[in-house]
Amino acid sequence: RGIRDDIESRKKWIEDRALGIKLLGLEIDIPGLQGASDGAPVEGMSRVKHPLLLEAVLRFQANARSELLPTDGPVKVRVDTADGNLPEDQLADALELDFNHYLTVTASEYYPDTDRMLFMLGFGGTAFKKVYFCPLRNRPVSESVDAEDLIVNYAATDLRNAKRITHRTFMKLSTIKRLQILGVYRDIDLSTPSYGDYDSVQLEKKSQQGITPDTLNPDDRDREIYECYTELNIIGFEHKLKGKETGLEIPYRVTIDVSSKTILSIVRNYDEDDQELPTPRKKFVKYPFNPGFGFYDLGLLHLLGNTTNAITAAWREMLDAGMYASFPGFLLADSGARQNTNIFRIPPGGGALVKTGGMPINQAIMPLPYSSASMGPLMTLVENMAQTGMRLGGTSEAAVGEGRADAPVGTTLAQIEQAQKILNSVHKRMHASQAEEFQLLKECFKEHPESFWQRNKKPAAPWDEQTFLAAIENYELIPQADPNTASHLHRLLKIAGLKQLQMGAPQLYDPKAVDTAAPHALQYGTLEPILERMMERPGGHAAQYATREFKDLLNKYSGGSGFILEGIDPRSGEDSG
Repeated sequence: RGIRDDIESRKKWIEDRALGIKLLGLEIDIPGLQGASDGAPVEGMSRVKHPLLLEAVLRFQANARSELLPTDGPVKVRVDTADGNLPEDQLADALELDFNHYLTVTASEYYPDTDRMLFMLGFGGTAFKKVYFCPLRNRPVSESVDAEDLIVNYAATDLRNAKRITHRTFMKLSTIKRLQILGVYRDIDLSTPSYGDYDSVQLEKKSQQGITPDTLNPDDRDREIYECYTELNIIGFEHKLKGKETGLEIPYRVTIDVSSKTILSIVRNYDEDDQELPTPRKKFVKYPFNPGFGFYDLGLLHLLGNTTNAITAAWREMLDAGMYASFPGFLLADSGARQNTNIFRIPPGGGALVKTGGMPINQAIMPLPYSSASMGPLMTLVENMAQTGMRLGGTSEAAVGEGRADAPVGTTLAQIEQAQKILNSVHKRMHASQAEEFQLLKECFKEHPESFWQRNKKPAAPWDEQTFLAAIENYELIPQADPNTASHLHRLLKIAGLKQLQMGAPQLYDPKAVDTAAPHALQYGTLEPILERMMERPGGHAAQYATREFKDLLNKYSGGSGFILEGIDPRSGEDSG
């Protein structure tokens, strides 16, 4: 009953979300087709939808993916101690390499699943990640949860103070049976699953994909499961403090089969050593687009929905005006002879026979007086609405390549930064959420450390439980994405400025460190295969023994001048050491 109340409290939010999916224009509607999703009152009227909302969502997804999901892995290990301890640094590097290997190779679902989540995050404004140990895969996983499938009362302000958090899933019968065999669910017989109780968002998603919402064969239906995280005071398991019952409700995870209303499992949702005042363990991470009034945040649907509706209406009016101009309607005199049809579409250079009963044709037929006003003002209005919507959605493009060829660099950068402010603020929120997600993964690995390296054929370090637990306890896992860098262009400009500083004052900067950071910013990949060939030897200089590939690389990043090679400063001719 409580879950049903939670579903009812967000009914209007679900309906708005379903309407927003229609605004994306992903379903193909043919003009004049009967039974279309938004049928027109007159045959042939247009059903085109302006792609403003879809473009904004796709741009956001592309930008967010490039920041949060780099090719070599999303995790960076931060070492807070700056004592230059080489073994610790090597262990930190190994932890970073193997953690990224886990998320890109072992957990092969992580990247495509997160990519899909980013689409729905930009669209609806709210997305969730669930971090848990999967008994079927026997390893920790981090999977996205659609906002409509995480049922939280709309009165809640965040996940921590929600009375109930319910994850709705649809499971195959074989999956439930496997979980029963493993002892995760009670081994009981379940009745035949009923038809899925899909909400309007789920139905609209299936409609956009062109698939039916349910199947007639009961054996092919998925079972609807509620996994509810709540607080209960269960008889026989009452909370006690100093031997006395307190009446305190404590955290549990209750799994329910919706069709039969049967409880599949009840599991404590707190740490065993947290017996005094049990607090719920965190399983979900919320990814916000833009915080709004309630629990669910604002997305591009809310920012651009009405604008997309208005531009869509204007587009259709202009297209229909062109249609009426090409095929004008007319009136027939009732005193004329009977016609076989009242639809006349004359091909270019062709004609049609019209029976007028002897009347002059200009008296028998009169075209309707459609306005022939210019579409110029309406087109200007549409362009203005589109530009306003793009600025609001953070997808406007700064025309930095137009205008003066000698425009100051600072002015150009200011324009880029101003255009990226909204998107940059969203990326900072996602950066904080991803850091929280990695922290939950870290806690999950603490309980199941062997799953970190057991599927890695070539780990970067000889892991054992003691070494691994010490590593994740001492080092912080943070996202590779830099929340202070709005775009790849900013990253390139920052490394170029650092290189200029190093060239201007070579005695103050470590050239090797600078040129190691440059390829990373350029997304060149790792320099380890090249750097390993440059060995420090007694009685000589490190750069003197650099391979030709490394010299070419250094010259490329330094512009071919000002960099010390062979141990000789080319500007002074002196031995630089």
